Amino acid sequence: MKNTFILCAIMMFSCFISAQTNHFPSTNDYAELTDTKPHDSEAVWDKLPATPQLSWGTIYTRYPKLSIPEVTKTSRWQTNAWKGERVNAQAVLWTKSDIKDVTLTVSDLVNGSSVIPASAISTNFVRYIMTDELNKDRQGGCGNRENKAEWDSSIVADVLDIVKVRDITARTTQPIWVNIWVPQNSKAGKYKGILTVSGKDITPTNLQIEINVLNHTLPTPKEWAFHLDLWQNPYAVARYYDLPLWSKEHFDAMRPIMKMLANAGQKIITTSIMYKPWAGQTEDHFDSMVFRMKNIDGSWTFDYTVFDKWVEYMMNEIGIDQQINCYTMIPWALSFDYFDQATNRIKFVEAKPGDAAYKDYWGNFLKDFARHLRQKGWFEKTTIAMDERGMEAMQEAIKVIRSADPEYKISLAGNYHQEIEPDLYDYCLGYGHNFPADIKAKREKAGKISTVYTCCSEAFPNVFTFSAPAEATWIGWHTMAGNYDGYLRWAYNSWTADPLRDSRFRTWAAGDCYIVYPERSSIRMECLIEGIQDYEKIRILRKELTAKNNKSKLDKLNKLVSKFTPEGLASTQQDPTEMVIEARKELNKF
Repeated sequence: MKNTFILCAIMMFSCFISAQTNHFPSTNDYAELTDTKPHDSEAVWDKLPATPQLSWGTIYTRYPKLSIPEVTKTSRWQTNAWKGERVNAQAVLWTKSDIKDVTLTVSDLVNGSSVIPASAISTNFVRYIMTDELNKDRQGGCGNRENKAEWDSSIVADVLDIVKVRDITARTTQPIWVNIWVPQNSKAGKYKGILTVSGKDITPTNLQIEINVLNHTLPTPKEWAFHLDLWQNPYAVARYYDLPLWSKEHFDAMRPIMKMLANAGQKIITTSIMYKPWAGQTEDHFDSMVFRMKNIDGSWTFDYTVFDKWVEYMMNEIGIDQQINCYTMIPWALSFDYFDQATNRIKFVEAKPGDAAYKDYWGNFLKDFARHLRQKGWFEKTTIAMDERGMEAMQEAIKVIRSADPEYKISLAGNYHQEIEPDLYDYCLGYGHNFPADIKAKREKAGKISTVYTCCSEAFPNVFTFSAPAEATWIGWHTMAGNYDGYLRWAYNSWTADPLRDSRFRTWAAGDCYIVYPERSSIRMECLIEGIQDYEKIRILRKELTAKNNKSKLDKLNKLVSKFTPEGLASTQQDPTEMVIEARKELNKF
């Protein structure tokens, strides 16, 4: 009887959640928004030959849709790759006439009797999305943007579409993304193959692919040391596809992007243990994955059905299982929900860290939560997580946590505070801030995690939809240069209302809320993975060179990495994209 009552209460609680039923394109083609920026005229386009034009370009360029791309026409793309590495290329197709039913095919890559199969290669049409700009002072992207007309907007190439056949409109440029995941068991040597672009009433055109596989091996993403923490938002997926929360259909819809995340080496499952931990800052707010009921006799009952279902899905089906971060004991609005059995309604506790009511609310929960986590075998993987909270509030929250169970792990993304550093297992500092060298060494010895994050505050480096793609790669190099264990970003998929077409949001610069699209990756995401792979390469090479006592090569490698700091960038005065291109070439020479 009691379990039935709790289930009914959970159902009533779910009605408290605001529902949205917008439904947008998933697997079908869709119309992009119109770009109003100046572009090449019809007269310029009409000077082109009658046949469509095709060439390799560069992955670090967002080619304008309505202008002829600035490329040195080449039909051969050459690169170096480690075994197990994913490498990217971008081709561009441009035409003065309509082309119907354009398709992309790729051959096996062959090196004598050795083959990188076509199944290891993905091809995507790159789609265009609306973006805006940094703040007027060019110092960052934070702040309200209710009136889109006040912000300079344009469309940019970023979405890696899943549509396999497209019509290309006259006088447009169509970028094409190629990703090759070199098998770990590949034989070293030069592999060659062909990318073919074909369409109705046109002659198929080929571009040559040439990969020199080096005699180095990257481990699988799950084995990467890089501590990646991109916060997931399951509620955005349910809204976008108009699916019941936590239904089979909801989990099925999440699978493509969560698998992408696992393949990027993600270490953390994002969970919410209270209603609106960030005061509903995104299009789809986070609900509590834990149901709390205050019984008539004043005792508490907690139900972890949703929490367990989400964590088990991410661990068992997706393969992300190293850490569970639970947000948050210090929300933006200090108001805490629960279902009151006596009045049969939802109530809130208004309390701040240090108040008796705060200690009662969280202390009771944390004691029971520890019991549940131990029962599930998850306690050692779990942290009670906060972000950008002040030191005094953190100190009071830590007291409550330690009182409930002294073995709890705690995480914080925010400013550095020496006073609370020893209590923090997972500590993430904002870009431009560093751990003292002795503290970092001590944390590393203790097995603690020390990372860096960027958010709307950083004009550079960032992953806005208008950011230079190489900035995402730059982040991986900076993580190594700053002696961090990994990187955090607050939003993996907190989608806007129409995420495939318009990345602008009522708050923050465009793209700040998400880095992948429904079922689709992005140029930003692929370049971020590129930087993470470079981090892993550097880590492996340092270990090998140290073991061989090859000081000259080790010094050369460290000098190459050291430029990727705010100070290094300022001193070199080098274009960041050129920095990345040059450094990646040098890295593959080791």
